[in-house]
Amino acid sequence: MNDHHLILGRLTDLITGRTIDDTHDERYRQLMARLLVYQKGYRRSEITPQQPIEVRVDGKCARVPATYIITIGGRAALLIHYGPGSLVTRHRPALAMSRLAAGHQIPVVVVTNGETADILDGATGQVTAHGLEAIPARLRLQELLSDQPLKTVDPHRAEREARILMAFEVDDRCPCDDTVCTWKDKR
Repeated sequence: MNDHHLILGRLTDLITGRTIDDTHDERYRQLMARLLVYQKGYRRSEITPQQPIEVRVDGKCARVPATYIITIGGRAALLIHYGPGSLVTRHRPALAMSRLAAGHQIPVVVVTNGETADILDGATGQVTAHGLEAIPARLRLQELLSDQPLKTVDPHRAEREARILMAFEVDDRCPCDDTVCTWKDKR
């Protein structure tokens, strides 16, 4: 149970239709969902909320959820990583997620605190735009995909990215964070 996360009641998730806890963080995630569906033109069926990304490092295993992954034409195309506070501290773990979540490099990465956003080039990590309004709309994302070939992630790179994700999102998480699942590898 999240001892210091205020539960304000229950709400209906816009993407899944499930009833979930109403928290300050969830309100920002729902704000993002409304932005994606109603302003950016994404279909609910293209948005996967809380997709778990499995990482294994030195016998430690974890599932870390990506806030949203948008899939266009069968290709994971945009990853959104939400977290309160500073955006810059979330760039590196979001890029690691984008290299582990789909078996290929997700080309567009959005880091947001719900009030603003940084849009990153998944391959280079460079900030390409700022602000929620700069999140690419569905048609723009389709154009970006048509210009970019599918890039696989080298296994050695994936191993390094797993270490980064483990350090930022697992080892350094709040003790009451129940969104990350951890276990020991029994192999």
